[in-house]
Amino acid sequence: MTLRIMLADDHAIVRQGVRQLLLNHSVAREVVEADNGAQALMGVDAGEPFDLVLLDISLPDMNGVEVLKRMKRRAPRTPVMMFSMFREDQYAVRSLKAGASGYLSKTVTAAQMIEAIRQVAAGRKYVSPALAEALAEYVSFDSDQLPHEKLSDREYQTLCMLASGKRLTDIAHTLSLSVKTVSVYRTRLLEKMKLRNNAELTYYVMSNRLVDFNPVMNS
Repeated sequence: MTLRIMLADDHAIVRQGVRQLLLNHSVAREVVEADNGAQALMGVDAGEPFDLVLLDISLPDMNGVEVLKRMKRRAPRTPVMMFSMFREDQYAVRSLKAGASGYLSKTVTAAQMIEAIRQVAAGRKYVSPALAEALAEYVSFDSDQLPHEKLSDREYQTLCMLASGKRLTDIAHTLSLSVKTVSVYRTRLLEKMKLRNNAELTYYVMSNRLVDFNPVMNS
């Protein structure tokens, strides 16, 4: 059985390549594209349900994990697999907690992608070896957690954006929040991580490779 799939990614060339791959290998009968979070949510609300959603983490209007949460509230039975260049230890656990059925790196081969999609569409979870390792680390004792692993999703998003050089106003706009709320997140994350300022925050993020500072690959 071929699938009706939504692919949400802000890069047209990525959408084109994945769409062609899925159609050529008879994985999908239809691939509906979305280039931002709002468009993806509108697509889920409209018409025939999807057999699977492939959802990027980095979208221009909102973070993919936030899109995932809203999507699962609107269409709880639709399996969603995150699809991103971010390493699995950065967002995979958070994505699974938010309701994702799997986390697929953009570095996978065509065969791996096809197998993962079929697995998730069949109602199972997709867990790669790297993701299995990240999950094993997550279930360890809290005392063994790194400081950033204790942050909420919003605090973690704020952390990464601050380290990328975004201002509070930029972050507020991206997350659809007030500047005051983002400022509170910044204060909380600094306290939780025992950091004093943005310089220490940026050094921590770079040391732990939480953000890909290459803009070409940051998606």
